[in-house]
Formats: sequence, structure tokens, C-alpha cells
Amino acid sequence: MKIGTVDLGERPVMLAPMEDVTDASFRLICKEQGADMTYTEFVSADALVRNIAATTRKLHIAEGERPTAIQIYGREVGPMVEAAGIVAEAKPDIIDINFGCPVKKVAGKGAGAGMLRDIPKMLEITRAVVKAVDLPVTVKTRLGWDCNNIIITTLAEQLQDCGIQALTVHGRTRSQMYTGEADWTTIAAIKENPRFTIPLIGNGDITSAQKLVEAFDRYGVDGVMVGRASIGAPWIFREMTSLLREGAVAEVTVAEKFALLRRQIHESVERIDEKRGILHIRRHLAASPLFKSIPNFRPTRIAMLQAATLAELEAILDNIEYEILPNL
Repeated sequence: MKIGTVDLGERPVMLAPMEDVTDASFRLICKEQGADMTYTEFVSADALVRNIAATTRKLHIAEGERPTAIQIYGREVGPMVEAAGIVAEAKPDIIDINFGCPVKKVAGKGAGAGMLRDIPKMLEITRAVVKAVDLPVTVKTRLGWDCNNIIITTLAEQLQDCGIQALTVHGRTRSQMYTGEADWTTIAAIKENPRFTIPLIGNGDITSAQKLVEAFDRYGVDGVMVGRASIGAPWIFREMTSLLREGAVAEVTVAEKFALLRRQIHESVERIDEKRGILHIRRHLAASPLFKSIPNFRPTRIAMLQAATLAELEAILDNIEYEILPNL
């Protein structure tokens, strides 16, 4: 599968863009674990234009994580075009436009999935961004605004005609947010349109290696994007790609999983500082499946998520890894 000149190989597996999750460290770890492509946290076009430091820092890409897309969002043509130019200077492999974020602070203001209520503006922004940069431009969106407005099969062709070079579809409407089941049948219907010829990437509810393989085999997508299932579990890419390409799920030991989480913690602290780095990593610790099989874990979980220093957090993890888990 190619996006412009970016060759991702056959049946690529991508790390989805996720706010406060897909920082540079996490992207690199997921790449090392088998992700074929990574996406940055989404970047506000308005904040880029205003040169907000916290936003411009998101543009940093490590060579080891490539190919990487920087994802931008906004609701007006001018700022989106200007932001695309700024992003192009950071030299990502691809620029992705977010027309899928469902959260109120984004969609409620007309950006992200809010664009599903203004298709002419969505298409105008897409055409303008494609024209403004020399890099491949892609789009990530949803099925429609709500169940009464499932428009993706028509919209996919319209976006393609704007010049994008791949389309990612999350199999839910904006109104669903992240509830219910992702509708992969409607994603598959996009491929039935003979006029739709660019790569189609499916997203939603890919939580295991088996579901990944099913997405390719049953729904015929060209690529699959993995999001929430990777939070606190970057090794899921090793499990997925091994089943996809070797026919068996690679065994990732508990020790290896702990090592990856500890690496995330340390790199988060090094990148920011101890206090904020630990706050940032709590989302990964809270979501990690590594702790979900431990009985009577609630007090330890609370202590882990309330740890205020690196030393305190390390001591709790040591207790879990060397004392609790071996006795299960």
C-alpha cells in the first residue's frame, strides 16, 4: 500500500493519532514493536498559526519512528492552509486532516467531526490544503454525524476528488462517540465503489491480533489503524503483526511488558519533568491490560495512579512485578 510515494508494504498496521497519548516516545516504541506508520497527536491549526509553544513541540519527529504523519484540525480555510505550510516545514512524511474528533471542545466548535455537518466547507478545506503543500495529504473521518446521516460512501469519493491520497474511516458516527460497536460493513462498502481508488484504512474496535486479521480478510481494507487498544500496551503491535505476517501471535513476556511501561515512564519524565511526566503517563498505566487480571488490585491501582514521584511509582511497580504477579 502506498500513500503518494510512501510505501507501507502489504497490509500495514498504523498507530492512530490520539491526544495526550501519541507523543514522540510512545510513537517510537510502537514503531519498534511493529507499527508500520505512526501519527502525532492532533495539532490545532489556530494554535500553530499563533505559534503556541505547546503545540509547535508536537511537530518534532524522530527519524526512527518514520514514516510519520502530522495531523492537523481546524474549521477555517485560511488557518488550515497556513498551518499545513508550517507543518510541511517540519518534514513529516504525510499531512493528515482530522475530520473525525468527536469531543465537544473540537466538534462542538465546527472542527474535527463537526465538519460532518458542513460538507462544502470540509471539501473546501481539503482542496486548499492539498493545493498548498507538496506532501501527500490524507483525511481521517467518521461515518457521518449521526445514524440518520451515514454519508461516508458518498463523502469518500468527494474527498478523493479533492486530491487526498488515502482515507481513514472510524466506523462510528460522531453521535456515538466511542460507544457501541464500530460498523465495519459500512467501511467495506466504500471499497465497492469502482470510482474509489485510493487506499482505505479502517479504524475502530481493533483490540486483538485476531480482530486485525479479520478486518483485512473480511472487509477488504488496505490498512488498519489501531487506537485505544495500544494505550498502556504498545506490544500489541508485535502481537498483531506477527499473526498477520507469520501466522502466529508472538509471545510477549510479562518482563518485556513491564520494561516497556517503565521505559515510557522514564522517557515521559525526561521529556517533560517528574511531576508532569508522571501525570502524563497515568493514562497508560490506568488502561494497561497488564494489571487487569490481578485480583484485589484496587488498592494497589489507586496507589499506582496517585504516585507523585518517580521513586514511589517505581517501588509500586517493583512490588507488582516481583511480588504480586509471580504468586498468581
